[in-house]
Amino acid sequence: MAVAEVVVVGSCMTDLVSLTPRLPKAGETIHGHKFFTGFGGKGANQCVQAARLGAKTSMICKVGKDSFGNDYIENFKKNGIPTEFVNQAEDAATGAASIVVNSEGQNFIVIVAGANLLLNSNDLKRAAHVISKAKVMVCQLEISPAISLEAMKMAQASGVKTLFNPAPALADLNQEFYTHSDIFCCNESEAEILTGIAVGNAEDAGRVGCILLERGCKTVIVTLGPEGCVMVSTKAPTPKHVPAQKVTPVDTTGAGDSFVGALAFYLAYYPQLPLEEMVKRSNCIASISVQTTGTQTSYPYRKSLPQNLF
Repeated sequence: MAVAEVVVVGSCMTDLVSLTPRLPKAGETIHGHKFFTGFGGKGANQCVQAARLGAKTSMICKVGKDSFGNDYIENFKKNGIPTEFVNQAEDAATGAASIVVNSEGQNFIVIVAGANLLLNSNDLKRAAHVISKAKVMVCQLEISPAISLEAMKMAQASGVKTLFNPAPALADLNQEFYTHSDIFCCNESEAEILTGIAVGNAEDAGRVGCILLERGCKTVIVTLGPEGCVMVSTKAPTPKHVPAQKVTPVDTTGAGDSFVGALAFYLAYYPQLPLEEMVKRSNCIASISVQTTGTQTSYPYRKSLPQNLF
């Protein structure tokens, strides 16, 4: 098996998506105009985006022994992602996400993690040889946080760069996540849950970044949707705003995962690029993804992107 440069330990979800004119209020039934299912889950999304840019990847995850799980394994194969560490659990369903998207492209999402929460230390140990040879390890919080942390520790012990996306965020995140993240990448709402600071603009994001550096992160990126992101690091402690180009979004679902997957690709394959340039290019790829409906279906392939990104 070819060495995976980008290893993702994380979640797979089947997305059940309804498109509606507006988001319903509590207790209200409204008519949607379209329904479809898709492949999601932050871990798998990030892995698929990295793979579509040309990264050799490996996904370490758990799905159910059910039709959604079988379909997910096929989906990985179609995206050129090895399935050797995609385990099927007997006693839980494949994770599912119910997503409602309004006509402005805003969404709300309910996830039921299911089999994702059964990913365990033994699954990581089975993949230890792949983890130790990677360039970048990507983790999030849709699996048991302790397993994400264990994966990051394994990666760092082998000199593998860790990219951590604390999503969905936990107010009482274990402090070790900060010290074991080479790059800590969160969005505005996650930043607020982690620090108690409401992020309304780039200045707020910079303040959050500095707090997270104090907690032990080496580099922090706070993504701001259409406003791009703010980056700050121990080497460059003055926050830097990296704007994104203006686009008209159709569906923002999964844009953050597109950004993280793209960043993982650049960290693995273009380590000599300045981080700001990697972030600019990742912004560009994420802004292309929001112009199409769906999550992974909206992720661009290398061949369809401007070649100056590579």
